[in-house]
Amino acid sequence: MILDTFIVATSFSFSYFIVYRFEFINILRGYFFIYTGLYCIISTEIMYIMRIHTGLIRYSNTRDVLRIFSSVFLSTIVYLLIVNIWVLPTWPINQITINMAMLVNFSVSCTLLILLRTAVKSAYYYINNYSNATKITVLIYGSDNNAILVKQAVETSAKTNFSVIGFVDDDPAKINKEIEQVKVYDIDKLDKLIEKRKVDKLIIMNHNLDEATKRTALEKCISLGIQVLTVPPSDQWIYGKLNLQQIKGLKIEDLLQRKPIQIDSTLISEDLKGKRVLVTGAAGSIGSEIVQQVIGYEPAMVILCDQAESPLHELRLQVEENSPGVPAKIFIADIRNYGRMRKLFFDYRPEVVFHAAAYKHVPMMEENPTEGVLTNVLGTKNVADLAVTFGVGKFVMISTDKAVNPSNVMGTTKRIAEIYIQSLKNSPISKHTRFITTRFGNVLGSNGSVIPRFKAQIEKGGPLTVTHPEITRYFMTIPEAVQLVLEAGTMGIGGEIFIFDMGEPVKITDLALKMIKLAGLEPEKDVKIIYTGLRPGEKLYEELLNDGESTMPTYHEKIKISRVIDYDYNQVMADIAELLELNKLNDVVAVVNKMKEMVPEFISKNSLFEELDNKEVANLKVDVL
Repeated sequence: MILDTFIVATSFSFSYFIVYRFEFINILRGYFFIYTGLYCIISTEIMYIMRIHTGLIRYSNTRDVLRIFSSVFLSTIVYLLIVNIWVLPTWPINQITINMAMLVNFSVSCTLLILLRTAVKSAYYYINNYSNATKITVLIYGSDNNAILVKQAVETSAKTNFSVIGFVDDDPAKINKEIEQVKVYDIDKLDKLIEKRKVDKLIIMNHNLDEATKRTALEKCISLGIQVLTVPPSDQWIYGKLNLQQIKGLKIEDLLQRKPIQIDSTLISEDLKGKRVLVTGAAGSIGSEIVQQVIGYEPAMVILCDQAESPLHELRLQVEENSPGVPAKIFIADIRNYGRMRKLFFDYRPEVVFHAAAYKHVPMMEENPTEGVLTNVLGTKNVADLAVTFGVGKFVMISTDKAVNPSNVMGTTKRIAEIYIQSLKNSPISKHTRFITTRFGNVLGSNGSVIPRFKAQIEKGGPLTVTHPEITRYFMTIPEAVQLVLEAGTMGIGGEIFIFDMGEPVKITDLALKMIKLAGLEPEKDVKIIYTGLRPGEKLYEELLNDGESTMPTYHEKIKISRVIDYDYNQVMADIAELLELNKLNDVVAVVNKMKEMVPEFISKNSLFEELDNKEVANLKVDVL
C-alpha cells in the first residue's frame, strides 16, 4: 500500500511538472502541494476500498491489471469532480491545466503500478527458476488453455521445483511463438531441442494419449531419456485446481492403449436391461470388470460368484458404493462343485451367464494338470450343463488365445472347454441356450501378468526377468476386452467363437525397456534385463486361430467370427468323461495323454510332457501306469 501510494504521488507530481513545463515557481504558486495531497488522499482511499494492495504480486494476472486501471480511472473522476465543485472556485488554478495533468497522470500511474507488479513477479520467478541449480526443467505438450493452466499450476506451487522452459506442439500457427514468456517448439524437432537445452520431463494431459502423433512423440521422449508425466483433464481437477498429487508418471498401459472402442450400447442394453446376470470368476480381473460394466446397463440382478472370499468382499463393497440401486447377490462357490452351483441356479435363476472363472497361469497348470482339468474343463461343463437345465438364454465363455494350437496344459484345458461349449450347439439337451465363446490375448494389468511383475522388479532395483529375447504377446486393456465381450455376446446366435482384434503383438523385451525408461532409469545401467529361458509350456508367439479355422467379419471391425470345426456332442461327452475318470486317479501322464488325443494340435513345448508327443513312448507309459 505504501509503495502504491508513493507511486501515485510521484506520478501525479511528474504529470504536474510536465504540464507546467517544470516551472517550479509557478508550480509552487499554483498550490501544488494542496492539489497533490488531495489526489493522494482520494486515490489511496479508492485503492484501499478496491483492495488493490491485498493481492500477492507473484500471482498477479490480467484481472489485477483491470483493477488497477479501474481504481486509477475512478480516482481521476472523483478528483476532477471535487476539484471542479470545491477547489477551483476557491483556489486560483487553470482548469485546462489540471485536466491535462490528470490525463498525463492516468497514463503514468497505470504504467508505474503495473510495472511494479511485473518487475516483482519477474524477479520472483527468476530467483525461483534460475538461481536454484536443482530445478527440474520441463516441457508441456500442447499450447492450449489447459496447457497454460498446467504451467501456472506447476510453477506457482511451492511443493514442486519444476521450471517450465516451453511448450511443444504440432500447430504451425503457434510454433516459435511465445506464451507466458516461454516459447512454443516444434514437436518434430524435439531431439534438436534436447541437444540445445537440458530437458528432464514432459507433461501431457492423459486424455490426449490416444492420438498416434502424440504417442510417437512420447516414445521419442522415452528413447531420449525424458520422463513423461501425465495430468488428468481440467474437468477432473479438484475444486478447479490441479492437485500436484494428480501429476503421475506415464504408465506403460497408456502407451499400449489404442483408440477407444465404439460399441453399440443400445443393443447391449436391450440384451441385459432387466435381466438376471450371473458372472463366474467375478472377483478376477476380467470378471470384476464385467460386473462393473454390466451394472451400467440396469440389470434386474447381478450374481457375483467366486471362491476367493476377500476379493469378492472387496468387489461387493465397491458395487454397493458405486451402484447402490442394483441388487448384487454374493455367492461363494467353486464351479467344480456341481451341487453348490446347482443351488445358485435354483435360487437366482440367471438369464445370462458370463463364465470367466478359470485357472490361467501356464507354468502353474503345467505343474498341476489335474487341477487345470477340474476347473477349466469340469467347472465349465458344470456351469454350461446347469445353464441348459435351468433354461438360461445366453452363456458367454471367456477363453484365451492360448487355446489356439496349444503348447501347454492350461491352453489345452481351455480348448477342451471351447470344444464342449461348441458341441452343445447341436446337442439334444440344449434347446434354448445360446452358447458363445470369446477369445482374446493378454489383458493389461491383470492379476499376475507381466506388467505388474515388471513394476515390482523395477521398484526393487531389478533385474527384470524376460524368458526369451524374441518372445511377443498381444495386449488389450481390461475395459476394452470386456466391452468386446459384451458386444460379441449381443451379436452371437450360438455356437460361434468370436476373435478380437488385438492390434500388433508387443515384444516383451521392448516392453521391459520402455518400462525402465518410464521410471526415469537407464536400461542395463540402473536396471538390468536377464533372460531366464522359456517356461514350461510357453510359446514364443501366440495365435488367435487353430489349424483349419478361418474368420468371417462382423458388423464390428474389432470382432471376427471363427469358422469353427463342428464336434459331435456324444463323442465329446465320452472323451470328457474318460478324461475326468483319469483325472480322479490323479494319473497325470494319462490325463495329459488323453488331452493330446482330444486336441491333436496340442504339442508340448519346453515341458516334461514333450515326450508324450512321441506316440510310441506315450502308449508305453500309459500301459505301464
